[in-house]
Amino acid sequence: QVQLGESGGGSVQAGGSLRLSCAASGRTFSSYAMGWFRQAPGKEREFVAAINWSGGSTSYADSVKGRFTISRDNAKNTMYLQMNSLKSEDTAVYYCAARPGGLWARASYDYWGQGTQVTVSS
Repeated sequence: QVQLGESGGGSVQAGGSLRLSCAASGRTFSSYAMGWFRQAPGKEREFVAAINWSGGSTSYADSVKGRFTISRDNAKNTMYLQMNSLKSEDTAVYYCAARPGGLWARASYDYWGQGTQVTVSS
């Protein structure tokens, strides 16, 4: 089992940047694929980005491709989401998630963090 905790959210103006972090407990972090999801008010949770166990393979939603970068540091049990050129439509609660097996996916995650708020003002 793994426990996850996000940090780095906040308020920023459109065009700005934020970096989210997801810290994981346990000694088997490298055996999990990781993902970022977000949920805006009144909307369903949606996939943002995912990364495989080694960091060598990633996937992005079309809406963030070219602006967001997912990465991980297995030595620090931490995953990151660098968000650049933020838009008002990026405003949401951002969640990190983990799935065993190491291969990234856009769904079927077993473990979730509590979320961190990102607010982008135009």
